[in-house]
Amino acid sequence: MTDWPEARPNDNRGGRYGRGSGSAQPEGARVMRQVRRGPAAPPGQGAYGGVPQQPSYVDGQGHGGHDGYDSGYNTGQVYGGSGGPDGGGGYAPQRPAPDWRRRIKVTAITLVTVLLVTTVATYFWADSKLNREVDLSKVIERPEKGEGTNYLIVGSDSREGMSDEDKKKLHTGSAEGKRTDSMMILHTGGNGPTLISLPRDSNVEIPSFKGSDSGKTYPATGRQVKLNAAYAEDGPELLVRTVEFNTGLHIDHYVEIGFGGFASIVDAVGGVEIDIPQDIKDTKSGADLKKGKQTLNGEEALAFVRTRYALAGSDLDRTKNQQKFLSALANQVATPGTVLNPFKLYPTMGAGLDSLIVDEDMGLFDLADMFWSMKGVSSGEGTSMNMPIAGSSGGNLLWDKAKVKQLVNELNNDEKVTVKGN
Repeated sequence: MTDWPEARPNDNRGGRYGRGSGSAQPEGARVMRQVRRGPAAPPGQGAYGGVPQQPSYVDGQGHGGHDGYDSGYNTGQVYGGSGGPDGGGGYAPQRPAPDWRRRIKVTAITLVTVLLVTTVATYFWADSKLNREVDLSKVIERPEKGEGTNYLIVGSDSREGMSDEDKKKLHTGSAEGKRTDSMMILHTGGNGPTLISLPRDSNVEIPSFKGSDSGKTYPATGRQVKLNAAYAEDGPELLVRTVEFNTGLHIDHYVEIGFGGFASIVDAVGGVEIDIPQDIKDTKSGADLKKGKQTLNGEEALAFVRTRYALAGSDLDRTKNQQKFLSALANQVATPGTVLNPFKLYPTMGAGLDSLIVDEDMGLFDLADMFWSMKGVSSGEGTSMNMPIAGSSGGNLLWDKAKVKQLVNELNNDEKVTVKGN
């Protein structure tokens, strides 16, 4: 029982490990796991940007050495990965800052492309909807073209496409065929637009003309008729021929709109604000309007521009109301609230283009020029007038030939109009 293990009787146990010690002094450097410490990091900064470096444990027998076991704590490769600054860390790399210049450039290019495609598509859609039914090449013996552009704008009483309910609602009646309810010449040029109404009861001579359908030439006989009779006899081509013959103005473009189309445009744009100078009540047109500023819907607007029997000046007063309303309509259509709002623009364009009849050479830019010029008339940049009248004969209005000649000369030379109309 007294046979102790080797070196037991004294306190010097040599290099043995794990046997205990009776010495009061700490044991020396034993063969045991030791902590390798690297160079001290600067205060407040670890080896990895604020993270203290993990110690390396070595037991002297290969553990943690080049040939032995490495727990991974000494390099940060506990889970593997390559996110550290030296490719061996276990955290995600920093993402590069976004290239805002490139993003803005790509966004701008995308927006411009979308806008361009939309504009081109809208142009071809709108252009395809124009009803180019009038062939001005059939008009013979035309006067020479002057400076500027002349549009003949016609409002017809066509009821084409209207249901019985629409006819009743709009007080149009059910007459067959179509006649002209209003006729105007719009001149555009360098001295502002000029809008001239041609009263339907104007006394004119029917000249020689070529039939629009038959192609047959009809010689002049000196017939004196009301201007709207020319349209009723052979349509737009004879009307253009008659206007050119009796005025000496070259008509560049023809635009016509019927009852239903007119009301649809007004409704599509959300109504038109206008100041009515007097109370109007007319059972024939259906007008029942009070004096003052108000917004007219399609039904009310059509009644307003058709009224003649409730007005003191009859047809002459009616033409003034028509000019006033068409200018207000053009002004409403050309506002940013309509042009920049697709929910208003496309219904307005659809309603207008579906109902307009134009000549074969009329384009969208011509149509835009016409509307913008009419807006200029309403804003005071242009002139609106009736054709100068000298008197009447048998119910027909006689033009003042001297004033008409002066007016035509001013328009042909694109001069500022000084002639006063009725």
